[in-house]
Amino acid sequence: MIRYEGPKGGPGMREMYTSMKLLYGRGLALQTAVVTDGRFSGTNKGCFVGHVSPEAAEGGPLAAVRNGDRITIDIPRRTLHLEVSDEEIQARLASWQRPPLRFTSGYLALYARLAESADQGAIIRHRG
Repeated sequence: MIRYEGPKGGPGMREMYTSMKLLYGRGLALQTAVVTDGRFSGTNKGCFVGHVSPEAAEGGPLAAVRNGDRITIDIPRRTLHLEVSDEEIQARLASWQRPPLRFTSGYLALYARLAESADQGAIIRHRG
């Protein structure tokens, strides 16, 4: 799982190309599933799930995942399920703190603060 790569966390939904190519180069691309709030191009092989929304940087479900957790990917139903109780997920998210922004000034900092979630187009909407 790769988190904090969505519109706000990246910022800008960086391409997960390098991670996928590293798995491929080690012969693991067809044995390893990758789940991320980042994005993928069409050049990858294997099982990968991207654009997870809401993203981890907004306290989305990926923010609750811990090392060793199991995640079920149901491709026909287009669902992910974190194999942890709802109570545990809520407790984890209640203690979660947003990581510091990677950029504190400039256009990327502005985008990281104002961008919509990936499922809303990852755009800055006029809030007038």
